[in-house]
This record gives sequence, structure tokens and C-alpha cells, in this order.
Amino acid sequence: MEILIKASQFILSLSILVILHEFGHFIPAKLFKTRVEKFYLFFDPWFSLFKFKKGETEYGIGWLPLGGYVKIAGMIDESMDKEQLKKPAEEWEFRAKPTWQRLIIMVGGVTVNVLLAMLIYSMIAFTWGDKYLENAQLKDGIWVQDSLGFDMGFKNGDKIVALDGTKPDDFRKVFPDILLNEVKKVDVIRDGQPLTIVMGGHFAKSILKKRSMIITYRIPFCVDEVSDSSTAKAAGVLKGDQLTGINGSSFTYYDEYKTEIGKHKGDTISLSLLRNKKVMQLPVLVSKDGLIGVRPKFYSLDDLEHDNIYTIKTIHYGLLSSIPAGISRAATTLDDYVKQFKILLTPENEGYKQLGGFVTIGSLFAPTWEWQHFWELTAFLSIVLAFMNILPIPALDGGHVLFLLYEIIFRRKPNEKFLEYAQMAGMILLLMLMLYVNGNDIIRLFTK
Repeated sequence: MEILIKASQFILSLSILVILHEFGHFIPAKLFKTRVEKFYLFFDPWFSLFKFKKGETEYGIGWLPLGGYVKIAGMIDESMDKEQLKKPAEEWEFRAKPTWQRLIIMVGGVTVNVLLAMLIYSMIAFTWGDKYLENAQLKDGIWVQDSLGFDMGFKNGDKIVALDGTKPDDFRKVFPDILLNEVKKVDVIRDGQPLTIVMGGHFAKSILKKRSMIITYRIPFCVDEVSDSSTAKAAGVLKGDQLTGINGSSFTYYDEYKTEIGKHKGDTISLSLLRNKKVMQLPVLVSKDGLIGVRPKFYSLDDLEHDNIYTIKTIHYGLLSSIPAGISRAATTLDDYVKQFKILLTPENEGYKQLGGFVTIGSLFAPTWEWQHFWELTAFLSIVLAFMNILPIPALDGGHVLFLLYEIIFRRKPNEKFLEYAQMAGMILLLMLMLYVNGNDIIRLFTK
């Protein structure tokens, strides 16, 4: 059921993005009286699922959900319609229009995606506000969720004070800032003493491999799942139990329990827990691996607020104030994505191994239908679509823009044969990339 919900969200999000992107080309083409022969959601090789014709344009839905397209008359595009190009240019063809009009038509899709992201982020700000955990709320410091965090110099309980001298406010941005902004020094308070952790430049590759957060906020140990074959199950531990101590010693956070339990490999411990407001003591055998066979509940911001673990800051926006907030968030998202792209393309980081296709994107959606998460992810994907499409690669909008800029600067069109070969090369490159990233997904599914 979770897979179906995620897939439904992914298809809906993709459909919204593709249709509006293609409308970004369609509308200026119509305004400049350029004939649009086809407008399709998804691709339709050999056949389409649905189609109808209105005026000069055929509208339809293809069966291959890899994007969509508009076929503009007199344009060298993915249709590779060479026969039309052999004839003299008609006044309603793309190639007959002034360069500035063709340029507007080509950047229309990317423009709509950027504006869409701004609109969605603005409506998110207006509807839900901006909710985040302030870094100052972590009075007992951080939880180092992965061993890589220890390699970087962090310890459980570190209170992060500054990144390269700047005090962070929003905790969710702390670790991304360390990675994306190549932070050199992190000032922390450890055991009551100030300490500066010097960041090396060799962690990006390892961080990309992990595909998860390295440090996060500390959480209590509330049992979310008990393995059927575990010693905890045999001892009577149940889902929903709140751990309060071990062998008479009290602990607060999950990472403290994990460390303490790991010290008693092969021993039986006295586990203190709270169940239905009643304190209980259970003898639990610790395995030789230092485990008892339970999984903790991972708290969302709403959970943290509901259970009074941390005070969550919420900024509310009116209709007018939500607009600049949405524009700012879209700009920040684009800036962060460009930085991520740079890290992925740095050869020593081997980012190409971490690229993913439709399975990776689909997995980003929530297993339950959460509208705020859906719209946040749709806005993010709109930014990604805009950025990727404007790259100067033939077959993408950016490739067409590059050749149009050449025409404006040098006052002559590139050779049509060259444009055909460039388009073909770009399509082959994109097809190979698509096969590669989706192949990565398949390999990861079978090697987990």
C-alpha cells in the first residue's frame, strides 16, 4: 500500500510539473502565432493512451511516463522531423520567427517551473507557516547518528555554537551547511568546554555514500518495533514502552541507551521502562552484538512538539508576506541544488555512483498522503527540472537557448545539419544517462 501511495504522489507531481513546463513553451508559441502540432503528457512512441485534436494541435497522454513534450512546427527537436525542414519556411513555423521570439519560447518552460516553485513555496508559507527546531533548543547537544560523524570529529552531546563564526538558527540546516558551504571550522561546547572541530575536505564522498543524515537532534528511547525473535520480546518489552534507565542508572536519550547497552554484551541488564504511566523493571539479555532487538520511534517535528521534547518555532505569514518568503525559499533551494550538483560532479567524490532515477525520486514521497510534504517536494522538483533543463546540452531547452544565443551574437544561424547531429547526440546522451541512473536504482534494490 505504501508503494502505491508513493507512486500515486510521484505520478501526480510529475504530471503537474510536465504539463505546466510544456505550457511554458505552448503559450508564448501561440502568442507569437507559431503552430504547435502536438501537446503531450508523457511520451507516445507507437501509440497513445488518449488523444484528441482541437484546432491545429493534437492533445494527448502517452504511455511512457518519462516526461512530456510540445511539437512546434519548423523546429529541430526530439521528433527529428527532417522532411518538414527540407521545405521553405512558412510564416507560422518556429524557424521563421525572429530570434528573440524563439528565445522566449524556449525559456518559457524553465521560467514557468521557477515561478511555480515560488508560488508553491509562497502558498506553503501562507497555509502552514515555517516550522523548525532552533539550534539553541538542543540544550543537551546532538546525536551522532552515523559513525562517519565521529570520524568528522563530533561526539554525542556536542552543542553546536557556530559554523565558520556564524551562529546557526535552524538546526535542520546545520549539516547541509557544513557540506554545501564547505565549512572549515565548527565551534562546539563539549562537556561544558568550548572546542573547535576543524573540518577536512575529504568527507563529501563518504557523506554522499551514506544517503542519510549524519548528525541529528537527540530523542528519547520510545520503542517503535520489537523483533519477534529478540531477547526484548522474550522479556516482555512492548511497542510504545518508554525506556527510563538501565541497572538503576537513569538515561534520557536513545544514543545514551545504545552506548550503555553496548557495554553489556552477553549480560542480562535490568531495563527500567514506563508503560501506561507505570514504571516497570524487566531483565533483558543483551546479545553478543550489543543489541536487544528493538527499534526506536523517530520523532518528526510535530512529534517533538506534541510530546514536549523540544519547543518548535513556527513563523506565520499573511498572504502578502508569504510571497517574498516563497521567493526567498525558491532562491535558496536553487542555490543549494547548484552546490549539490557541483559536489556530485567533483570526480574525487564519485557522486555519479549515488545518482538515482525514478525509484530514488519516488522514494522521497511520504508513505502516507501528506499534502504539505507533497507540495514541498513538488516545489523542489520544479526547481530541479528548471535547472536541469537549462543546462546547455543539445535536446534540452538549454541546448536550444545556447544555439539561439550564438545566433544573436554572431548574427547567423548555426548550420541545420549541425543542429540535427547535435540534437541526436544530445538525445543519445540523455538516454544513456536515464538508463544509467535507473540502473543504479535497480542495483541498489537488489544489493540492500
